[in-house]
Order: sequence, then C-alpha cells, then structure tokens
Amino acid sequence: METTTISATAQIATETVIAVSNLNHYFGNGALRKQALFDINLEIQAGEIVIMTGPSGSGKTTLLSLMGGLRSAQVGSLKILGEEMCGASRIQLTKLRRQIGYIFQAHNLMNFLTAKENVRMSLELHEEYLREDINAKAIAMLEQVGLENRLDYYPESLSGGQKQRVAIARALVSHPKIVLADEPTAALDKKSGRDVVELMQKLAKEQGCTILLVTHDNRILDIADRIIYMEDGQLISDGVDAVAKMH
Repeated sequence: METTTISATAQIATETVIAVSNLNHYFGNGALRKQALFDINLEIQAGEIVIMTGPSGSGKTTLLSLMGGLRSAQVGSLKILGEEMCGASRIQLTKLRRQIGYIFQAHNLMNFLTAKENVRMSLELHEEYLREDINAKAIAMLEQVGLENRLDYYPESLSGGQKQRVAIARALVSHPKIVLADEPTAALDKKSGRDVVELMQKLAKEQGCTILLVTHDNRILDIADRIIYMEDGQLISDGVDAVAKMH
C-alpha cells in the first residue's frame, strides 16, 4: 500500500500543466503572412514558477497569449491542463480562460469599480462560486495582498503597486491552476516590483498553482524555479544557462 501512495504523490508533483510540441504561429495572410513562433517545445509542471525572458519582439507575449487561450493555436500541439488547444473552438478557449489567472503590465482594472468589485467580478464568472459569499471571498483575498484598508477605493485613488496588488487578487481569487503574467513589474519602481512578485510567489505556492511570467526585469529572476529564454520566435534555452544570456 505504501508504494502506491508514494507513486500517486509523485504523479501529482510532476503533473504537466502546459505541454507545447512543435508549435508554430503566423500572423497575416498571403504575401503579408509572417511567422512569429518557430517549433516551440516546452513542458511546465504543476506548481512551477517559470520566467520567460528575451528581447522585445521575440515572441514571448504571442506564446503567452496562445497558452492563455486569448488566441487560437495554429500549427503543432499545445496542451493546457490536458486539453489540446490547437484548432480549439471559441467555446473551448472560453472554458480554458476560466481556469487561468491573468496579470498584465497595465493592471487592466475597471476604473468604475472599486478594488473589492474588481476582485468580485472575477468570481462572478465562475458558477461554482455564485452559491458562496463572493463578497467575503473578495475581501479575504484583498486582505491577503495587504489592501484591507483600500476595499472601497477606485483605481484612480490607488498607487501603481496597489493597483497591481488588486490585479493579483483578481487573478488568484478563483484559485486558478495557472497564472500568466506579462511584464507585471514594468510600470513599478524597484521596491513595488519586488513586493508584487514576492506576493505572487507566496500566494501561488500556497495555492499550488503554476506561474509563467514574462519579464525584462533582471531584478526578479531569483523567484523563478526555471528561466526560459526566447529570441526571434524561437526557444533558445531552458534552464540556468538562460540567465547568462541576459547579461
């Protein structure tokens, strides 16, 4: 019996949540068709914090948007949480998006909603939470990110760091299996940026979710379990040697 328990635990620990195989992606049609991603192969495991870096225009955001179901994958294989996304229908993409938390460079908060309402809105997309007290859940999540005194503030009354904290709360409140973050520290000063990624790291480890974070910010590389480096639409390196390429 003991052996079975150990292997089951090991299986959970190494569950692949993102599996990319020979993925290619193109923009435009006919003479204007341009290849943006070339034969990407990548696996990301449950609970991993992975940083993706590389020069501007190297395809990082394109890859991130495909993984997040924000656009449809075209050629190759892209499995997210076991589901093939290559050629996925709009319904499949919508279903996938509900299982993912997104954090963007521009926090993308609704300016006409308070911090609490912005976080609460994320829960309203999930039927299973509608039977619960979503107000209480939103408040508890904002408390976790240190904004208990800003629940009823509108984004215009919050600092850049506070807005990103609301965005993190909104992304994580529904306990997604994957969080995708695109340049989350770009608009923040050194301390606020550091606070934001450490907060993401802490909450993700508590919830057991996977984080894939795109950044140019060398100051936050140490939070990653693994660093992947992209250039000209190709995955150049995956692992510790990727750090050397940044310097």
